[in-house]
Amino acid sequence: MVLRKLPGVSASGMGLRLSQKFVFLLFLSGLVTLCFGALFFLPDTVRLKRIFLSKNENPAVTVGSDNELSKKAPGDPEHQRAGLKGGEGANAKLKVSRRPSVTHGARTVERSVGSRAQDEWSPARAQEPAARDERVTSAARDGERGSARDYEAFKKCSLKPALGKNRGTPSDSETLQRREKVKEMMKFAWDNYKRYAWGKNELRPLTRNGHIGNMFGGLRGASIVDSLDTLYIMGLTEEYEEAKEWVQNNLDLNSNGEASLFEVNIRYVGGLLSAYYLTGAEIFKQKVVELGDKLLPAFNTPTGIPRGVINLGSSGTSWSWGWASAGSSILAEFGTLHLEFLHLSELSGNPSFTEKVMNIRKLLNKIEKPHGLYPNFLSPVSGNWVQHHVSIGGLGDSFYEYLIKSFLMSDKTDQEAKKMYYSAMEAIETNLVQKSPGGLTYVAEWRGGILDHKMGHLACFSGGMIGIGADDGPAEQKQHYLDLAAEITHTCHESYSRSATKLGPEAFRFDAGAEATATRLSDRYYILRPEVIESYMYMWRLTHDPKYREWGWEAVEALEKHCRVDAGFSGIRDVYSSTVSHDNMQQSFFLSETLKYLYLLFSDDDLLPLEDWVFNTEAHPLPVIRKRCLQEHSVTPDHGQTDPE
Repeated sequence: MVLRKLPGVSASGMGLRLSQKFVFLLFLSGLVTLCFGALFFLPDTVRLKRIFLSKNENPAVTVGSDNELSKKAPGDPEHQRAGLKGGEGANAKLKVSRRPSVTHGARTVERSVGSRAQDEWSPARAQEPAARDERVTSAARDGERGSARDYEAFKKCSLKPALGKNRGTPSDSETLQRREKVKEMMKFAWDNYKRYAWGKNELRPLTRNGHIGNMFGGLRGASIVDSLDTLYIMGLTEEYEEAKEWVQNNLDLNSNGEASLFEVNIRYVGGLLSAYYLTGAEIFKQKVVELGDKLLPAFNTPTGIPRGVINLGSSGTSWSWGWASAGSSILAEFGTLHLEFLHLSELSGNPSFTEKVMNIRKLLNKIEKPHGLYPNFLSPVSGNWVQHHVSIGGLGDSFYEYLIKSFLMSDKTDQEAKKMYYSAMEAIETNLVQKSPGGLTYVAEWRGGILDHKMGHLACFSGGMIGIGADDGPAEQKQHYLDLAAEITHTCHESYSRSATKLGPEAFRFDAGAEATATRLSDRYYILRPEVIESYMYMWRLTHDPKYREWGWEAVEALEKHCRVDAGFSGIRDVYSSTVSHDNMQQSFFLSETLKYLYLLFSDDDLLPLEDWVFNTEAHPLPVIRKRCLQEHSVTPDHGQTDPE
């Protein structure tokens, strides 16, 4: 090489400096390459992808503001149902989280309300390159779709009228008066929502304003969609028509925000489906199929296991919750899609919805399960369990619920769901079901082989779940399952009766001398949750034991005394304090679940008979799918139907 000689610099000196520069640059480039490469080998939850996001894409969340997560925000693995079903308010300032709340609802989200998730919206984004393709595929399949079903087909295939002979009106006067009281509570909650929070997601009754939150990706009117079927079932016709008109004119699905797949599915998809099946109003079918298409890109992962958060806009990108271990997906979230997605296929004729959830089941059947149990965290990339935490409460709950309900909704033809449910029940009984020194039966949590003797409010749905599954297990086990369901329901009632307010805490323990009581300040709140009342309703229908109606009435009296305020209903921060402190949140699931289950508890069994209807984890009734009958009444995919109303 010929080097141009510079004045005052020798050739040998110049060569030495160039060599040093070359070595330094080589070292620097290698270091940069190593650092950026390592970034993408870290778990999703710690990747620094957020440095590439604008503040608008990932807004900061301030507790108490309208950006705060609401009901099912999956905060801490310890606080979730999904349910994934979570709630907000009572413990927001305590920064405690429970369920995959942002999860619902699983029951997880909704039932797994977590303050951490409420205080901090920090999902680790893990976008998939083909995120938008699913919508293109879905649209392109219009010509390949099978037969679609409609309201009339399902109505003809029902064994009994949905509303019974007389809307389930009870014959005895005391029960009728109690049912009318529940109806008055619903009207009071609805009227105040309409007056102070119309079009927002939930009502803040103390400050008399609306709450939007950022859990629904820009969608509005969660309380409206969640209330449609409750209003209709209760015969609140004027209020139902108001809600229907709002959906028709104001429910805008063209949002561009970050939404919980679980929460949108159980509340919006479930609410619109049930409203359509009960009324035949075509607008509900149009909206729900459109919304369902927007959820499909969440499944664009290497395994087909959907991520927990999805952008409902045109990008369709998805990512995992920031708090979820190693970018994992939550059992109660991806396991609480089956009922709704099968009905989306039925109404649209698009098999893609069914294929997505059946792929989830296929993967779960394939992988090894420790002691037959299903851990709460699964990697959507590898398809392996991320950690061995098992719970029938937050983070796990509604996965098990949807197994038995998938079997029942299939008109008892889904043998795979049946097998999975009873196998899971055997493992739960063997490893998790415990008896306290005082004789209370409870379901503990399992952490890598070590039992945590805690039961969450979210887990109290299991009394009803085990009850409705008693008939179809082994014949010699039927009475055993009914007894187990009754024992768990009794334990959950004890968690209510042992508090000063006669309302139950978010979680209660069975250790250090405690039985069915919360031992931590962060577990003492009540956010209008439905799970205990849900089990009362199912156990009443299965046994007609009058104690369940009495326990339900105790709950009504406690709600009226401690949760009713001048402008609605509010959760409370400490169920053990006779001087209550309200959390200023009327959860949408209070209208959808708590009040609906109370109304059904005081109604005759022919109102939404269980032979024809299965409730999703947000208490939205969906009809049993009787394939042979429906095949005789199918319609072409885009065939327009007249609105029966």
